[in-house]
Amino acid sequence: MLRRVGDRAEHLLLVLHGRVSATVTTATGRVVRLGEWTGPCALDKVAVIDGRGHTASLTAITPCSVRSLPRARFEELVDDVPAVRRHVLRLLAGQARHQQERFADAATLPVEARLATWLLEQAEGSSRAHIELPGTQQDLADLLGTTRVTINRTLSRMRRDGLVEITGHSVEVLAPELLALRASALRPTVGGAAG
Repeated sequence: MLRRVGDRAEHLLLVLHGRVSATVTTATGRVVRLGEWTGPCALDKVAVIDGRGHTASLTAITPCSVRSLPRARFEELVDDVPAVRRHVLRLLAGQARHQQERFADAATLPVEARLATWLLEQAEGSSRAHIELPGTQQDLADLLGTTRVTINRTLSRMRRDGLVEITGHSVEVLAPELLALRASALRPTVGGAAG
């Protein structure tokens, strides 16, 4: 465990390499996976900026190399270096946009479209189409806001349709163009977006 939800954020967590998962536990004990990040990246910038507690528990899911930047030093960099300030603002805006899109997807898209979109996002920029699942199918279900049974059925249907191949804890995207068509065909038409 790198950080616990609610702990005061005194340092910006810098992941040089490795994968980290962010989770919260509901009042009923259900663990909800909010996301997964691969280094290099900086985690929980919001908690460091607002000085409140960490918004999620951060756990290394692979061996990681991690450094921390004291909050005061981070604030100095943001205040004194315009390029750092612009970079941080772009990152925060990107995170806010991504969370809005994810919320809209969870509220409006069928699971097949959410899963297809997630697979394509994971494969993006990769020379290989092998995608490591975030732990178990239950972890993937938690990430996409559905059940393990639904994820299993949807992956099986995608495999049967020749879109993916499943091996252990990884998925190989065989037909990214067809998977993209499947994701977009199931996406509702949106009339406009709020800023």
